[in-house]
Amino acid sequence: MSDVVHALKNHQPYHEFLIAIDSDGCAFDTMEVKHKECFIPNIIKFWDLQPISKFARDAAEFVNLYSKWRGINRFPALTQTFDLLAAWEAVQKRGVKLPEVPNLRRWIEHETKLGNPVLQKYCDEHPNEADMHLALAWSKAVNVTVSDIVKGGLPPFPFVRECLEKASSNAHMLVCSQTPTEALVREWEEQGIDHFVIGIAGQECGTKAEHIALATEGRYDKQNILMIGDAPGDMKAARANGALFFPVNPGEEDASWQRLLDEGLERFFTHNYAGRYEEALVAEFVKHLPEIPPWKQ
Repeated sequence: MSDVVHALKNHQPYHEFLIAIDSDGCAFDTMEVKHKECFIPNIIKFWDLQPISKFARDAAEFVNLYSKWRGINRFPALTQTFDLLAAWEAVQKRGVKLPEVPNLRRWIEHETKLGNPVLQKYCDEHPNEADMHLALAWSKAVNVTVSDIVKGGLPPFPFVRECLEKASSNAHMLVCSQTPTEALVREWEEQGIDHFVIGIAGQECGTKAEHIALATEGRYDKQNILMIGDAPGDMKAARANGALFFPVNPGEEDASWQRLLDEGLERFFTHNYAGRYEEALVAEFVKHLPEIPPWKQ
């Protein structure tokens, strides 16, 4: 059991509210640079997609940044990118053989802790499953590239710090992400905002829904739990725990955080959040993240 998981399981609240916060693309403006400069170049390199690099880039950007899949774990995002490419008529005309990853797909289906440590253990136990070893090499390379390119100094979105300060007098807060924990800790510590949260949970600690459950089960009323996120997976994690959801709209992050500061937190703390207010926010959020890619419209 990791230190973070242990801390969350044994968390004893003295506030009646808990707020879980996603990091990449939600609290920090890191999604674009990480995917466009780190993830996608390594996808093209490791999975031999150079002949269709333009299409691979468009498919991966759509999955990770501009669709209902935004914010999902890197491994299912990778297979979803392959699936979009396989169904793309322009790609089919190129006659390029796309990666086949049957073992990776099975692992994604059955494993909840989709991170490098668990994948490394799997590869050690299955030396002949080439797609798993390639997935591990790709994922490790992504982390190296992120460390090299996404250096310190990237601040949180405007109004994030103010929201953390305002909420801290009424709520415990938790970082709830599918980014590797090491990167999360570095980013929150560099900005001096790690002291606001009771824990920083990344992909090695399970799913976002599991993070919230670990920190809240049996200790909070459902109406007193709020998840802040920029992706449908964040809303799904909230709903899995009976929690409320505040969306940070992609492309409108500054305005979203200002709305949370100006009205959302007060509504949450006074039990005037659920119902029409939350429903209106979610309806607006869903419009930002389509399912059909632009090349099919």
